[in-house]
Amino acid sequence: MTVAFSPFLPWPVIAVLAFAAAVLLALGIWRSVRGTWLRAGALLLLLAALTNPELLQEDREQLSTIVPVVVDRSQSQMTPERIKATDEALAQVEQRLSRFPRLEPRIVEARDDADAEAPATRLFSALQAAVADVPPSRIGAAIFITDGQIHDLPKSADQIGFNAPVHGLITGRADEFDRRIEIVKAPRFGLVNKEQELTFRVIDDGKAPSSAADVTVRMNGEEIATLSARPGQDTPFSFKVPRGGNNILEFDVGALAGEVTTANNKAIHEIEGIRENLRVLLVSGEPHAGERAWRNLLKSDASVDLVHFTILRPPEKQDGTPINQLSLIAFPTRELFVEKIEDFDLIIFDRYQHRGVLPILYYDYIAQYVQNGGALLIAAGPEHAGDNSIALTPLETVLPAEPTGRIDEKAFYPRLSDEGKKHPVTRGLEGSDQEPPHWGRWFRSVDVERPKGETVMVGDDNHPLLVLNRVGEGRVAMLLSDQGWLWARGFEGGGPHVALYRRIAHWLMKEPALEEEALTAKSSGRTLEITRQTIGDDPGPATVRFPSGKSESVTLTQSKPGLYAAEVKTDETGLFQITNGDLSTLAHVGAPDAPEFKAMVSTEQVLAPVVEASKGLMTRVEKADGNVDVPAVLPLSGTIRTADSQRMVVHLTDESVLKGINTYPLFAGFAGLGALLLAFSAMWWREGR
Repeated sequence: MTVAFSPFLPWPVIAVLAFAAAVLLALGIWRSVRGTWLRAGALLLLLAALTNPELLQEDREQLSTIVPVVVDRSQSQMTPERIKATDEALAQVEQRLSRFPRLEPRIVEARDDADAEAPATRLFSALQAAVADVPPSRIGAAIFITDGQIHDLPKSADQIGFNAPVHGLITGRADEFDRRIEIVKAPRFGLVNKEQELTFRVIDDGKAPSSAADVTVRMNGEEIATLSARPGQDTPFSFKVPRGGNNILEFDVGALAGEVTTANNKAIHEIEGIRENLRVLLVSGEPHAGERAWRNLLKSDASVDLVHFTILRPPEKQDGTPINQLSLIAFPTRELFVEKIEDFDLIIFDRYQHRGVLPILYYDYIAQYVQNGGALLIAAGPEHAGDNSIALTPLETVLPAEPTGRIDEKAFYPRLSDEGKKHPVTRGLEGSDQEPPHWGRWFRSVDVERPKGETVMVGDDNHPLLVLNRVGEGRVAMLLSDQGWLWARGFEGGGPHVALYRRIAHWLMKEPALEEEALTAKSSGRTLEITRQTIGDDPGPATVRFPSGKSESVTLTQSKPGLYAAEVKTDETGLFQITNGDLSTLAHVGAPDAPEFKAMVSTEQVLAPVVEASKGLMTRVEKADGNVDVPAVLPLSGTIRTADSQRMVVHLTDESVLKGINTYPLFAGFAGLGALLLAFSAMWWREGR
């Protein structure tokens, strides 16, 4: 309760009156005037009435004490045992805090950041966000329910932001152990089919048995090696990158009986395969208008080493010119088609015919080259329908179509077949979505019997124009027209010859992105993006196996002809396996070296410095008998800071909120009037005597 003044007159006026009263009082005392003190009392009461004194009484309400309870729901806490222990501990904490009306618990569920590339347990960030609207003086304590693996620990207790105990309730058993594997050193890029070296380490956390670990190595889902590793020591491993583009190398260490989790028994390394320059042999049977279209395309590709020969003088051409006067070089047939044929990734016969340049046996070598994984492209012209067609050589065993001997010379628009609209080689070619297609016409094609493989482009009367086929381990493509150069020259607006030729060449050389039946997946943040290519019908749903072991069926939706896709948002981080029919692929979400998986054994050591500095309590909630028991809560008032080894201390706040102020004027009403009348009556009475 306090006294306040609301004067009826300005303070300077009251001061003048007080000075005058003091002068009169002093004069009366100096002259020994009787009744001076009564007059002084009356003047003092009058001056006091002019100042209008009031008694003020504040009406306050005691504020509650905030107790944030931070619950660790990160992936290291997602084992069945820890989920159960965490839930039971939280229920007991809430029950104990509810016994004290002045305590207000704030439950904070701290999960992995859905947008973070590398998930981590950030409990103190969650704590600060939960109490950002609360004055530090109102926080009585903070309680953490966690396995102790915290990755944003402050450097000191002073950085927490409040002066209150921090208590740690640790899930997990004290005798836990866990085996994990991590990549120590590895290349991010590697040349295809070249030796690469990587170093990994098996680590045993806790009281794990010191035994050798069996490690299984898989490349893109296929097992490539099994080896033994000594825990705690670096182990080198050599491998070859099998393909261009993204490759996933997976190391799987055998599980230990009784270990905390097998979620970190796998380590993933993604390596980008880089092809050395692809070697292409282009053989043109004769000079013609379209010869330079293939040559220019292949020469413009920096990833291609081109060897080009044009047959200018076949053996049957005899005009008497001496050999030493010719500026031509001999065609090195044996070197190219016997000794070094395996060095080429692709062989192209451009309007080539059998005219005695190649011995007949060499065609059999080329056929074997294709069967063993090579690639062959036939760019056919009128000669392919003649008596010297290479389809009449041993090469016919790998060709997908046999010529009828007829040449169609009517103008036509090259069109995509139904398969071609789905096939990645021709799907989405610029201009193909209109009728007629938005590109120039061609004027000649070679007629063939019903082809093998996929006919992705058709000509006049739906006759095959571009045929793709797999033979043994290799691939063959036949372009049954030599008119593609019209697109290159811009005739009738030209056409997408560059895209078409490049896709044909790269499909033949087994570019993963151009596989007609393919299942791929990649991560974008915490979203898994699944893509399925097919030239068949709806492939049906895909099955996603999460790092935690659960499986989920995902519906694939058609986005383009032959292209189906789906997105899966996930809170989990790690290796995902996606299957659809006979196809399977892997994708890793998040950073492969995320701290959340580096250590899974529960520990008191990480949080201990903050708990000790704040005079809190650290204890394990899982007891030897398997039950969960949480310490009692001890509320304390006052400024004394003390620790209790058996109970969780909570400091009650002294903060309150002002609800109103009650005012009591001292000279208001009859009481004030009576006091003044009494004083002046006494003064007059004294004067009358």
